[in-house]
Order: sequence, then structure tokens, then C-alpha cells
Amino acid sequence: MESSILSATTIPALIFASILFVVSIIVGLVLGRKLSSVERLVVVWLVYDVVTHFILEGVFVYYSLVGTVLTTDGFLADVWKEYARADARWGVSDPTIVSMELLTAVFDGTLAVVLIYAILGNKHYHHYVQIVLCVCELYGGWMTFCPEWITGSPNLDTSNFLFLWVYLVFFNGIWVVIPGALMWQSWVALRDQHTELSTFKNRARGKKK
Repeated sequence: MESSILSATTIPALIFASILFVVSIIVGLVLGRKLSSVERLVVVWLVYDVVTHFILEGVFVYYSLVGTVLTTDGFLADVWKEYARADARWGVSDPTIVSMELLTAVFDGTLAVVLIYAILGNKHYHHYVQIVLCVCELYGGWMTFCPEWITGSPNLDTSNFLFLWVYLVFFNGIWVVIPGALMWQSWVALRDQHTELSTFKNRARGKKK
């Protein structure tokens, strides 16, 4: 199905998305100013995660529970109407999407806040929470697109570069690539902690002998 690339909401929606990202960078860098470069970038991402889940997805869930995005007026509704041009399910309160987003907006957003606190406070549960959050993010991406792929993607419009590569691939792909990278970071950190603990225990046993 062919669709025109630009609409009245395309540029404002993309500008709004860019503003959210810039604000997240600023807030994340301020919060993580005492952290290492890598952890500072992680905090930047988590701030963006929180903003996206609580503001964008939270509003989507509200609109979808009281009506639909397509029948709602307002700027944030227009942002979602713009995305719905690429994935029609987001405009009509698709039950699978709303159910997944309800969990994501509330649970994942809260986990991201907890994780920011854990990183800033160097808490022992840092990597446990990070792994749980990343699994949730990856599962959310899977449940967003797997049902569509199985049914032949009837709701996806991939007729132009903007819809396919910006809306569908980029804006969803970052929720796969970055959580995947953070899971690897947690794996390495837990592996190193286990190695250090094992080394310490072995040395302690050696001294006792």
C-alpha cells in the first residue's frame, strides 16, 4: 500500500521525538556526572527509557483505554497518529499492543527508575534489575512484531523510507540493540564478580591450610 511520506504532523512529531532525546541526554549527563563514561551513557539511555515509557507510552495507553488514538485530539495524539501511518494497530487500540504497552509503560518505566537509582547509588541489585528490564524490553519488541509477521504484516506500511527505516526499524530497533548490549554488559560484570569472589575464596582456603 502506497502512502505519501509527509503529513501535517510528520515534522512536528519528529522534532518532538528529537527534543525528548536531547532532554534525556542533558538530564542523564547531569545525573551521571560522577560516573564512568560508559555508565553515564547508560544513565542517558535510561532517562530516555523513562521519558518514553511514562510520557509517550503512558499517554498511548490512556488514549487506547478511553477510546482510540485516531479518535483523540491533541498534540501527543497527533504524534501517535503519525506513527500509526506506519503501523495501523497503534491507531485503533489493538488489544495485543495495548496489553503489551500497559505492562511496558508501568512496569518497564518503573524498573528504569529503579535502575537509575541503583547505578547512581552503586547498589548490589544493579545488574539484576538491568537484566530484568532488558528482558522485558526485548520481549516487548518481540510481541509487537511477531504476531504481525505471523499474519503477513497486514497492518505495516513499508512503502517508503520514512515508514520502514525510521519509524519501524530505527525507533523499534534501538529497543533491541541497546537492551541487548546492556544484557551483555551485565553478563560480563556478573562473570567478573564471580571470578573475583572465587579467587578470593580460593586464597582464603589456601591461607587456612
